[in-house]
Amino acid sequence: MESSDPRRNLIALAEARKVSLAKLSRMIGKNGSYLHQFLYKGSPRKLEETDRATLARFFGVDEAELGAPKDKYHAPVEKDWIDVPRLTIGASAGGGAVPEGEGAFDSIRFSARWLRSMGLQADSLSAIAVTGDSMEPTLRDGDEILVDRSAGALRDGIHVVRLEGNLLVKRIDTGRPGLIVLLSDNPAYRPIECEAGEVQVIGRVVWKGGRI
Repeated sequence: MESSDPRRNLIALAEARKVSLAKLSRMIGKNGSYLHQFLYKGSPRKLEETDRATLARFFGVDEAELGAPKDKYHAPVEKDWIDVPRLTIGASAGGGAVPEGEGAFDSIRFSARWLRSMGLQADSLSAIAVTGDSMEPTLRDGDEILVDRSAGALRDGIHVVRLEGNLLVKRIDTGRPGLIVLLSDNPAYRPIECEAGEVQVIGRVVWKGGRI
């Protein structure tokens, strides 16, 4: 960034990532109005060091852009790690969840080298939670999944999709012309047959994490 004003930089970063100041405030453990007061009312006068570091990691920028002393951070940050945003929505492995919003509230850190080895672009990734049991045993309720939203040819595999306003995580079977079949790994759930135009594919699931 060209600006040396940490407030202006933070506003630009939040707008570019499309994340609200209230969500960023809660991410650093403050009340929802904290960053709005910092940016527009000058209180506090500067960010606390731990808050500044958390925000810099989330946005993948040098702390100096958010007000750290420049003599402490001479060189640009080498991005050995990428902070992928965790979204407030969840993908239902069950009957379907209507998303209320898609803002980031936190992030999960991944090795930049590992992402490159997987052929993944950081700006096309989001992390969301799984709800429900239709994808058990592959995905369990509460698991975090990494979703690759980059455009590409539709292929079989586990995807996050929108169907009739509901957000679902399902396997996709494209073997039937003109149809997309949404499959659950849990045999208690029946396949869902849809015409291609009825389903919006959000992205492909490329990683999962969760409790043992």
